[in-house]
Amino acid sequence: MRKTLRAVGAAALTTGIVVVGAGAASAHVTVTPDTTDAGAYALLTFGVPHGCGDSPTTKVSIQVPEQVVTVTPTVNPGWDVEKVMAALDEPVDDGHGGQYTERVAEVVYTAKAPLPDGYRDALVLSLKLPDAAGDTLVFPTVQECAEGESAWVQVPADGEDGHDLELPAPLFELTAAESDGHDAPAETVADDADAAASDGAAADGAASAEPADGSDGAPAALTWTALVLAAAGLVLGALGFVRSRPKA
Repeated sequence: MRKTLRAVGAAALTTGIVVVGAGAASAHVTVTPDTTDAGAYALLTFGVPHGCGDSPTTKVSIQVPEQVVTVTPTVNPGWDVEKVMAALDEPVDDGHGGQYTERVAEVVYTAKAPLPDGYRDALVLSLKLPDAAGDTLVFPTVQECAEGESAWVQVPADGEDGHDLELPAPLFELTAAESDGHDAPAETVADDADAAASDGAAADGAASAEPADGSDGAPAALTWTALVLAAAGLVLGALGFVRSRPKA
């Protein structure tokens, strides 16, 4: 089955050959990404909305585009899941000092109990999207049923509407990531930090120059001198008042 899927996917991508399984239904197996931003980490939800005609689904095999190296399948309680690996022609840097020598070429979900026609399930993959905005990621998918199968592998030709295809492959286009302000150049961040530090230093200097008693700039020593002289005047005035009183 795995060889069949790879062959079917390659044929669909290069020649547009249509492979129709027994009893294919009108609703499609689709992929819905939570983001299409190039270079982002994404969750891809593959919807399985029906069986093959009236026959229940027993297995779903999802072929992974060659641009993707690693995939983390989400565990679904109703399915067993397997990653099918393929050797890479050249090792790929894993970003942590090591290398990948093989990639996830296919993810296969096998139903623990057949999924009846007319009931839907969702299979979710986690992966890092490639960096090339504008590229289309195609995930040829074969849905096996108790009787027959549906090969969702058709890719629209240039100018063709994918909705007109009978068994379109799940796919989506990568879009350019929008900047959220967290990717400012390092020198800009440094300049902003220096400006903020200078402003803070100026504010501290201004605060230290202000009188502690809230006056308009007179030295604190003069203020205390005035207070002492005023107190002495009050004492002398009191003594003069006492002396000037008539004797009884």
